[in-house]
Amino acid sequence: MARDLGVDLPGLEAMDHLISSGPTSPTDLAHRLDISTAATSLVLNRLESAGHIRRDRHPTDGRKLVVTASDDSANEANRRVAPLIDGVEALVSSLSEQESTTVLKFLDALIQTYDQAEASAK
Repeated sequence: MARDLGVDLPGLEAMDHLISSGPTSPTDLAHRLDISTAATSLVLNRLESAGHIRRDRHPTDGRKLVVTASDDSANEANRRVAPLIDGVEALVSSLSEQESTTVLKFLDALIQTYDQAEASAK
């Protein structure tokens, strides 16, 4: 999807956060993406140049900026993701209760394994 939208992976991650969580400050976005504020500025510059985001002054604190995904980019991203979401929903609804329980147990164990591996790598 990054290629289709003309963004790099950090840009796609930033767009994902802005679309799913709404407007935020550049600093909060940097924390969310686990990258430096300098790197975030570069990502935002590229996204703004491409028309994917806008930066506005905070409504109550003019010293701060608020970053928002553009409506056109959010709509395009949602349009591209909709078939995947629809397919997953159809797949999930086709599972029996026993199959759903098995899948959930597996996914929980997979997440736990991933979290443990990530923690031990630090």
